[in-house]
Parts: sequence; C-alpha cells; structure tokens
Amino acid sequence: MSTDEIKSLLKDAETRMHGAIQSLTDSLNGIRTGRASPSLVEKLQVEYYGTPTPLMNMASISVPEPRSLMIKPFDTSSLKDIERAIQTSDLGLNPNSDGKVIHLNLPPLNEERRKELVKQVHHRLEDARIAVRNIRRDLHNDLRDFEKEKLITEDDLKRGEDDLQKLTDKFVEEIAKLGQHKEKDIMEV
Repeated sequence: MSTDEIKSLLKDAETRMHGAIQSLTDSLNGIRTGRASPSLVEKLQVEYYGTPTPLMNMASISVPEPRSLMIKPFDTSSLKDIERAIQTSDLGLNPNSDGKVIHLNLPPLNEERRKELVKQVHHRLEDARIAVRNIRRDLHNDLRDFEKEKLITEDDLKRGEDDLQKLTDKFVEEIAKLGQHKEKDIMEV
C-alpha cells in the first residue's frame, strides 16, 4: 500500500462528507423562514396510492406572493392526500383548497416560533457534524489498521491523519456557515 491508497481513502471520505452536507442542505431547506420558498414543501412525503411520494413529483409549486405558496397537483384526485400531508407535517401550516389548487399562506413568524426553528436548525447542524465525525472515525480506524498490518509506514499514517483532520475541519466549517446563513434567514423580520 502506498500514499495512493491513502489518497483514495481520503477521496472516499470527502465524497461521504459531501453527502452529509447535501443531506443537511436538503434538511435546512425544509425549515421555514420569513418568506415562502418551494423548497419548504417539495420534499414533503405524500401518501399517494399507498406509496410515500415527494410532493415535487406530484404537483407544481409556485410562489405567487412573498408569503404564500400555490400547489397545483398534476392529478387533482391527490388533492386531499397533499392537504393531509401538509397538516400532519411539522410546518404548522393550514392548506386552503379550491378543489384545483392548494394555497398555503405563511403567517409572519413570531419571536417564539423563530427561536423554535433556530433550535431545529442547531439540532440538524449537530446531526451533520456527528455524521462528518463518524466518517472521520471510520477512516482513521482504517488508517490505523493499515499501519498495524504494515501496509503503510508510521509517517504515512501521520500524514494521512493530518490530511483527514484538515478535511474534517473544512466540512465542519462549511456546516457552521450553512447554519449561520439559515439562522439569519429565520431571524430576519
């Protein structure tokens, strides 16, 4: 084994850490801010003919006004299922339907609700940090195993550990930036 294998391991870790960031981004997009955004509901799972289906696969979602969303199902028979999914979600929104489209009016966030949403953001940020640290731990264990099996030298192990820590720090910093940005959006009145 050589430094090429270590680079390959680090590349794998980077790919997995990118996955954790992508998952966090998707999760944060589902948290409400002061203004309407289709990403708020597009990943919402709707029970459609017995199968959980993301809303974005079932309807067009538009923003006719800064504080409202309009959901137009491709199949109008799914209207009730979409309404039910919105009501049972943790969005705290009431859908208004005219039989063809669903209107979601987003009331202004009060201070207490903003603080609740920020707590949700912090919880999701911590989950992402844990995911990144678990990836680091797995790779670190692999590096140590390689060193024990004499596949890499002690110097290679040290270099690999240093590179792994730099990679981890980079992703933890990216998580913090995403969190700050989302928190700012939520607290903006």
